[in-house]
Amino acid sequence: MNRKQFIGGIASISLFQLKSLESFASFGFKTKKIGACDWALGQNSKPEAFDIAKAIGLSGVQVNLGNIDNNLHLREKSIQEIYKAKSKETRVKITSLAIGELNNIPYKSDNRTDQWVADSIQVAKNLDVNVILLAFFAKNDLRNDQKGIETVIAKLKEVAPNAEKMGITLGIESYLTAEEHLYIMEKVGSKAIKVYYDFRNAQDAGNNIYKEIKLLGNENICELHLKENGKFLGNGDIDWQKVANSIDELGFSKKKWKQIEWSLPANFDYVEGHKKNLKFLKNI
Repeated sequence: MNRKQFIGGIASISLFQLKSLESFASFGFKTKKIGACDWALGQNSKPEAFDIAKAIGLSGVQVNLGNIDNNLHLREKSIQEIYKAKSKETRVKITSLAIGELNNIPYKSDNRTDQWVADSIQVAKNLDVNVILLAFFAKNDLRNDQKGIETVIAKLKEVAPNAEKMGITLGIESYLTAEEHLYIMEKVGSKAIKVYYDFRNAQDAGNNIYKEIKLLGNENICELHLKENGKFLGNGDIDWQKVANSIDELGFSKKKWKQIEWSLPANFDYVEGHKKNLKFLKNI
């Protein structure tokens, strides 16, 4: 092919073909919306997580509100300013909040947590994020606990109107099935309540992850956790290519974050290990 033929060939590419190429380039996990949880970076509730994320090449960090020892310190405006400054310095975004302490002090049974969840909505607004992960594991596990589920529904009904008004989503992350999550959302009756979907947790609970996300639908999932618990992504039994295909078919918004969580072998370097995980995701 000579130069003239080559240029003619380029000119003949239609707008439709260009759009198709653009669509292919953004398929699956090939997006800037990949972050990691601060606790998975070895910096639980610490602004140093942003330095680690920058060294890895991540676009964002999901930050934990804090723990009982520091009185969930991100509720303090002075701490919020530190996080905002670190985010600006590293050019790594604050993607969302999480209240991990709910695993130890359960939302379903300890009234101290009511204030934490209520306060977190304003914190999210101050940090310019719109998703708060509510953790339901360990002592806060809702499996086989209908009383606990009903208590959580009642509590969410109290805070959902303010969350909705503020444009904040409260994401439930648990071992419950898609049907059980849908039941909670239906009973609360607010668009502010969604599912924070974790493929590893769901598969460990015995759920069919590919069917579940279709049942939930794009509109009911606020963010995703990607992990393999002690193994690199791709070294466990989850078919991440199939996951990528599934979320693409679901129409999962490119504006929604996907967070790398526990996905390192024991004692592996956080930076080098997560560079490997990030490369894996972007190459799917």
